[in-house]
Amino acid sequence: MTGIWEVSIGFWGATCRIVEARGSLLENLCDFKLPVSETSGETYLKLVKEMFGSGPETGHENGGVSGPLLIPKRFFWPYGGRRVFLSGSFTRWSEHIPMSPMEGCPTVFQVVCSLSPGYHQFKFFVDGEWRHDEDQPFVNDNYGMVNIIYIAREPNLVPPSFTPETPGRSNMDVDDVFNRLESVPTVSDADLEVSRHRISAFLSRHTAYELLPDSGKVIALDVDIAVKQAFHILHEQGITVAPLWDSCKGQFVGVLSALDFILILRELGNHGSNLTEEELETHTISAWKEGKVYLTRQIDGNARSYPRHLVQAGPYDSLKDVAMKILKSKVATVPITYSTSQDGSFPQLLHLATLSEILKSICRHFKHSASSLPILQQPICSILLGTWVPKIGESNGRPLAMLRPNATLGAALSLLIQAEVSSIPIVDENDSLLEVYSRSDITSLAKDKAYAQIHLDEISIHQALQLGQDANYFNGQRCQMCLGSDTLHKVMERLANPGVRRLVIVEAGSKRVEGIISLSDVFRFLLGV
Repeated sequence: MTGIWEVSIGFWGATCRIVEARGSLLENLCDFKLPVSETSGETYLKLVKEMFGSGPETGHENGGVSGPLLIPKRFFWPYGGRRVFLSGSFTRWSEHIPMSPMEGCPTVFQVVCSLSPGYHQFKFFVDGEWRHDEDQPFVNDNYGMVNIIYIAREPNLVPPSFTPETPGRSNMDVDDVFNRLESVPTVSDADLEVSRHRISAFLSRHTAYELLPDSGKVIALDVDIAVKQAFHILHEQGITVAPLWDSCKGQFVGVLSALDFILILRELGNHGSNLTEEELETHTISAWKEGKVYLTRQIDGNARSYPRHLVQAGPYDSLKDVAMKILKSKVATVPITYSTSQDGSFPQLLHLATLSEILKSICRHFKHSASSLPILQQPICSILLGTWVPKIGESNGRPLAMLRPNATLGAALSLLIQAEVSSIPIVDENDSLLEVYSRSDITSLAKDKAYAQIHLDEISIHQALQLGQDANYFNGQRCQMCLGSDTLHKVMERLANPGVRRLVIVEAGSKRVEGIISLSDVFRFLLGV
């Protein structure tokens, strides 16, 4: 009786079991959940037909046998864990399908399943605990909160809306739940201003003193030591920036950063340069800083003025003031200093404040009251945040700098300076993310004096990264990624981790680069600057 549905159904509460079947259903004996609000036998039969594929209405002739139509669907669990499994109505809630972390994005787990067209329910089993994804459509049924998905026979078919008479309706209002798959939620200007006001008020009430750790070390360099020695110290200590101390003035007078090393390497590679490798042995930081002013004006065609004085803050400055100093000065860190003398001489270096620490304070404070900040639930693709790859036909916006792995290190360093960015995504021919080259990677060339053995225009980015492959790792990964559908709250939590200064926005599955979002981008948005 192929092509004709003939089933007997037994009921145990809200569970239905096919106890006898003929034709193509014979192989699909199973238990499955049904909504408790429905009692119609016709409804159950309709769900059985939908679950098991072909029936009289599929269009197949009675004389032929055809298997059910299956459509591949990729599932994601973007919230981390040690072991993550997927289960659902399509596994009869009895099988746990293991999910694997995405390469380069260890907190995002994925798996591809082939599903029949129709509605499906699913949940995630994370480290021994059942979870559902609140950022995807979900309802409350006999299994608790479960995610739901509609698989269309045609890729562009929009799922029908639930009505009170339609199976799948629960005690949760889900009339428009599937519309969330097609539309992006919006936040009003009023909600945006309320969120910004609350964040600004919090930052204004708290001070830099709260950023000071219970214990730790802060490294400062004397301006009279050799530049070469200074960069070896940065590499050995695993840092990329250090305040500079002038003992004659009794003041901190600046910082030495990865950008200084980039400019020095470019100058060494310049055949017309007066700076040689031998001179690095005796060339002091003080002498380099004096020459840097002239050098940077040569590189910068618009003769932009560089700050001559150190940007610093006191322990009783508000977190908002510290954040604004970092943003306006375009620096990675601000030294927190304190002096007991009236003229401010011979201050104590207490800490190096970063945007990451301030962001962590925000996340910690609003952890249990995130609903008071409506913008936190916005997906980053829906707000003006970060730098995105322009879509076809778009001419506005700042282009995203990217390079191939066979590009030279010299090209990468030039792009870092000219584009005024701190990192460059390294992509393949399909623009899928392979690596990220950052300013801070340059200090790894101090290892074993690698900088003295290479030529910037002869070594590739890939080779340069291999020389310092042990540097700049967070949680075992160099490339920190996120999805365009991730909420601002999730992005903020990721960026609040030490050592993470930016997230590359990628397309799920292909890892095609869609944009990049930095700590500075987040703070400019949160503070409205």
